[in-house]
Amino acid sequence: QVQLVESGGGKVQPGGSLRLSCADQERTLRNYYMGWFRQAPGKEREFVATIRSNDGAKDLADSVKGRFTISRDTVANTVYLQMNSLKPEDTAVYYCAASLIYTAVKERYHYWGQGTQVTVSS
Repeated sequence: QVQLVESGGGKVQPGGSLRLSCADQERTLRNYYMGWFRQAPGKEREFVATIRSNDGAKDLADSVKGRFTISRDTVANTVYLQMNSLKPEDTAVYYCAASLIYTAVKERYHYWGQGTQVTVSS
């Protein structure tokens, strides 16, 4: 059973940075493709980034390209989302998720963390 735990959220001013972490308590992340999604109040949960487990290939949403980076540390069994140049529209609850395939489709992710709040405001 995959148990994902996110951390690193908080409040930051526009233009600031945060790094989110997602750890699997059962240490099985290497068996899955990992993704980050976010959900703002009143909106659908949307894709942010994903990373392929075998070769580290990455895909990011157009809205975050050039500002966010996804990475994984297989030794630490952790996936990261580095967020730079944050904007107020990045405010959302951010979730990490695990899938058996490389995809941006949230319905194809089987395991989800509890989410961590990111607020970008002056």
